[in-house]
Amino acid sequence: MSSEKPAETLAQRVIKSGFWVFALKFVQEILYFVRLIILARLLAPRDFGVIGIAMLTLAILDTFSQTGIQDALIQKKEDIRGYLDAAWTCLLLRGLALFALMFLLAPAAASFFKAPEAAAIIRVFGLSQLVAAFANIGVVEFEKDLKFHRKFVYHLAGNVTNFVFVVVWALLFRNVWAFVLADLAGRIIQVVVSYAIHPYRPRFRWDLPRIKELFKFGRWVMGSSILIFLVTQGDDIFVGKVLGPAMLGFYQMAFKLSNTPTTEISHVIGQVMFPTYAKLQDNPLRLKEAFIKVFQIIMFLSFALTGLILVFGPGFTRIFLGEKWLPMVASLQILAIAGLVRSVIGTTGPLFYGVGRPQIETRWEFVRLAVLAAFLVPLTLKWGLAGASMAVLISLSVSLIGFMGNALKITSCRRMEYARYFLPPTVGAAALVATAWGVMNLAGHGPGGMVLAGLAGLIVYVGLALLLERGLEYRILFFVRERVWPLVMRQKNKIMRMVFGCQETKITL
Repeated sequence: MSSEKPAETLAQRVIKSGFWVFALKFVQEILYFVRLIILARLLAPRDFGVIGIAMLTLAILDTFSQTGIQDALIQKKEDIRGYLDAAWTCLLLRGLALFALMFLLAPAAASFFKAPEAAAIIRVFGLSQLVAAFANIGVVEFEKDLKFHRKFVYHLAGNVTNFVFVVVWALLFRNVWAFVLADLAGRIIQVVVSYAIHPYRPRFRWDLPRIKELFKFGRWVMGSSILIFLVTQGDDIFVGKVLGPAMLGFYQMAFKLSNTPTTEISHVIGQVMFPTYAKLQDNPLRLKEAFIKVFQIIMFLSFALTGLILVFGPGFTRIFLGEKWLPMVASLQILAIAGLVRSVIGTTGPLFYGVGRPQIETRWEFVRLAVLAAFLVPLTLKWGLAGASMAVLISLSVSLIGFMGNALKITSCRRMEYARYFLPPTVGAAALVATAWGVMNLAGHGPGGMVLAGLAGLIVYVGLALLLERGLEYRILFFVRERVWPLVMRQKNKIMRMVFGCQETKITL
């Protein structure tokens, strides 16, 4: 694929990169959604709980061994080629350690959750981590240099392999090994593709001074990762231990359905904005403008998605997953609101990392953890899954104050100036929920009625945004029409030419 033109502005590169990241995430979510529907029909909630236990074990070891080296490479202003061998060596050794620990600790983890069948699954997940450690470290340059069209190819290969493998295995054998072996197959393909799309060839090189230099930034990433793990997975561990694997299956399914749409938006945009903020860290005015525009976009999308989840959560669960999943509905709706708060917080992390202040995230994740610890046990014991969900929502709401306060300080943005960007999506989401609920009650709660209600709600939501464009200077749709859409269409044409095999769009290695 042709490289960027010399005259291309940073804003154009950001929008193009955002297109490719969203394209990748769109494909991933479609594959994930189809896979989820198929597996929810074929497997029992306990099967999902067993996989959840294995993934929790992996997440614990993965989180506590984070180095933050890749983030440190992206944040660096200077050329990073001299650091790649040292970074790859460190990541490879980490992968070997993860594999060894998961192999040794698998029986103990399975025994802790009273799910002996999870031991073998944990060990294969460990093997997947070892395979992933051999990936070409050179691909980090794609993210640093905003060349996300290359990253699209790298990740898509693994995701498509994973999807095909998991669906075929599940249809043939109907057991949890579909998850595990599909993950291993996807990792193998990604490693192969990483060397096919980037010319760099890493070598084993223990360069302690450079590793220490990268770790000065990475240690804060590691600290944040540990705290984020504790606040995002601590509730899973507690639910799995106290309420059992079946209830853990319900809880994790509710979390995935309610949080994935909203939080993935901020995560996807954050992938692009982290290297962008790093480039703008010495330009306060452009940094502020970029942050506010990103915040507007994320709020516009997240509020709409949250409204749709609140309205259609029960019907979607009953129609697509089946009656056996209905016990999770209350938790799903509470976690949908928590997902909205998490998406607001998600706008700040890339900013803190980009300006070289990741310690801010670490400190406020600690506050969030303390609040979660205070509420999780009593609320879960009293109200079960709904109580655990309420504890998550409370912890997020408290930490939101600190995250946003620091973001405003860094960008020199006034509170009232910032607060007005909440009003249009809040009003729009309320109108969306009311409209969709009313239409669904008239048209029925079946798939047809849900589609009609969703379309009506979205029309109202976008219509209100158009009305508020001038009155509140809420020009998010204007920005999309004038700046984003033309570049998106050009990237779409590149994809079409690539699909039909035109020479000018072939990826040059």
